[in-house]
Amino acid sequence: MQDAFPWARQASFSAQTRASLRELNHRFLDLAAAHSDHMKLPRETSAHIASLSAQQRSAAADCPYALFDLRFHDDAHWRARLGEAWRIADEAAVQQDVAAFVRLALFYAWHLASTPRLGAQLWLGMAEPTAAAFRAASLERLPALAAGEAANLSARWCTSRFYWSALACAAAQDDSRRLRRVQLFGLQLGAALLLP
Repeated sequence: MQDAFPWARQASFSAQTRASLRELNHRFLDLAAAHSDHMKLPRETSAHIASLSAQQRSAAADCPYALFDLRFHDDAHWRARLGEAWRIADEAAVQQDVAAFVRLALFYAWHLASTPRLGAQLWLGMAEPTAAAFRAASLERLPALAAGEAANLSARWCTSRFYWSALACAAAQDDSRRLRRVQLFGLQLGAALLLP
């Protein structure tokens, strides 16, 4: 089947950047299975994701966009977080695997924000002003944000029961054509949020 996501092959999106996104998506699906209450997914969807094999989760994770969300669309939130002074008292108690994932996701977001505008917007749902704030942030600022942002980690489009159910069902049935259609639907969901 022809690649349904030709924009993902643009020169500015390296194979390593795309592979890192797939790895993050796979890790997120593992977290969603382990911490279903935290990811804001319907219980039956979380159970369905938990029942997927590692290979099925890998297939579901092969999207040209993030399956996770850290409020990247919320410019005011990120301008405040990237601009404020971090204090030890701000660090919330979070599970180690969730904090480790958020730390990686923030580093990935920082890196992706320095690519052409569409990368951060389409892949992460990040508003352009938020991308500019990430570009301006120092790399050493990011680890301090991880614990506080862990509470904001959720499934992207967590209110779309249809999307998440269809993604899990297509992956469980090992139906690559259906899975690609669901992944295209996710691309449409992300693009719709960019419309005025």
